[in-house]
Amino acid sequence: MNYYNEIKTKLIENENYARIKDYSKERYKLNTYYEIGKILSKAGKHYGEGIIKEYSKKLTKDLNKGYSVTSLKYMRRFYEYAKSQPVVDQLSWSHYTILLSITDNNKIKYYINQSIKLSLSKRELKEKIDAKEYERLDDKTKLKLSKHEQPTIQESIKNPIIINNSKNKSVITEKTLKEIILENLDKFLKELGNKFCYIGNEYKIKIGDRYNYIDILLYNIEYNCYVVIELKITELKKEHIGQIETYMNYIDTNLKNINQDKTIGIIICK
Repeated sequence: MNYYNEIKTKLIENENYARIKDYSKERYKLNTYYEIGKILSKAGKHYGEGIIKEYSKKLTKDLNKGYSVTSLKYMRRFYEYAKSQPVVDQLSWSHYTILLSITDNNKIKYYINQSIKLSLSKRELKEKIDAKEYERLDDKTKLKLSKHEQPTIQESIKNPIIINNSKNKSVITEKTLKEIILENLDKFLKELGNKFCYIGNEYKIKIGDRYNYIDILLYNIEYNCYVVIELKITELKKEHIGQIETYMNYIDTNLKNINQDKTIGIIICK
């Protein structure tokens, strides 16, 4: 079998198809690269690993377009991945070239789901991977995701939460921490997870005869609940938990309607 001619023919057909039927070119490209990956896998078993380097040189010369060793290896890896996992048409080949550098299939599935759910661009996907979002989920959450179970809102929040110190201050107070978050509010909400909405900061509530102020109050549309955020610059203490539970109970008693889930609380410590 002439593996090289098969690969060359498929690449030429892919280029022609991309020009003629733009609306479905990504799907066609994924199918083409899957087939090429399959051929490369077979060729490697017959001729050894060096065959990819040889094919790369010949394709670049014959087609007048660069097909690097790396790109051909991605096609082979794509085939190996797709043998056991479904290929998602909503993602482009550019998305997959980022994902295929990951060896853990559960991790790949997490980022695929995030890409579809949030319509992530290639750049946004890479940012999430670089920020190690998946690694910052606890083991219980990862197990749930691998079983296609829905984690709770608390389980879906990464630990630690990354907050960039845009003010470049060496000494951070609770006030400064809140200012940093509010100046980068959109980034902070995305860091927490999906579909968080901002309600207010220093949210005023009255408990007994005293006024109290919730550092940041959010709402999550996906989980249909209020989210109380308390900021601390010390290690977590028992009294911090008691304080936020008091605020959560207040919200449930005074703001929550019968169709909403119970308020949750998040304490962010330095």
